[in-house]
Amino acid sequence: MFQISFITWPFQPEIFTFWGITLRWYGVLFAAAFVFGYYLTRKDLLKIGMPDKSIDYLLLFVLFGAVLGARLGHVFFYEAKYYLAHPMEILKTWNGGLASHGGAIGILIALWFYARKVKKPWLWVIDRIVAVVAFGGVFIRIGNLMNSEIIGKASNMPWAFVFPNVDAIPRHPAQLYEAIGYLLIFFFLRHLQRKYQNKSPNGLLFSWFLVLVFGIRFFIEFLKEPQELFEQSMFLNMGQWLSFPFVVFGSIFLVYLYQKFKPHKYV
Repeated sequence: MFQISFITWPFQPEIFTFWGITLRWYGVLFAAAFVFGYYLTRKDLLKIGMPDKSIDYLLLFVLFGAVLGARLGHVFFYEAKYYLAHPMEILKTWNGGLASHGGAIGILIALWFYARKVKKPWLWVIDRIVAVVAFGGVFIRIGNLMNSEIIGKASNMPWAFVFPNVDAIPRHPAQLYEAIGYLLIFFFLRHLQRKYQNKSPNGLLFSWFLVLVFGIRFFIEFLKEPQELFEQSMFLNMGQWLSFPFVVFGSIFLVYLYQKFKPHKYV
């Protein structure tokens, strides 16, 4: 019986180059994540009476926080020694180097400033966007797939991917595992939004987001190759160490909310 032994991934990171300007899949997908997130969040916030101007500010705050946080997260979590010796390289984001944990922290800080500006509770604001942030993760991981980066460990599964840009070894498509996980989380969080009709206690969706997104990230990391040399001797890699506090905090806060506020009463 014929069986496919692996899948060859033929894509290059670049879509095309025109007049010296290169358009890359990762950049297009990163932008698409924000366009989709803005459209969906705007639609939701207009329903509950948020003014147009405040919604437009939200996009700017999130975009700035995500990009700056993701870049600085990579700099300090993964290659601090190199960037301290070459500080101007920090500005060269086109050379790669964005960390999702840093992006998450950057968004949280940016939303704190945004909440003060629009005079809304910080956790209320976060609950309004966590679903689209999870969906944004789908775009980002597909971008990683197009770049043949964040590759998985060797695998003999029939759905294993070979990345010719890297080597000829069939590997777990870890990028797809995460993308599928984030897509399911997006649908779950949207379900909670519809279920509670914006009446849930502040922070409920945020707590679920932390537990699920970083929980999935923690376990899938076991199937990934180390991203940096210093991780090769670690039982838990940097991504797992960074995910663990998010999962613990989200779990504790989730238990607190369910015990104190009884969210089922809001349905």
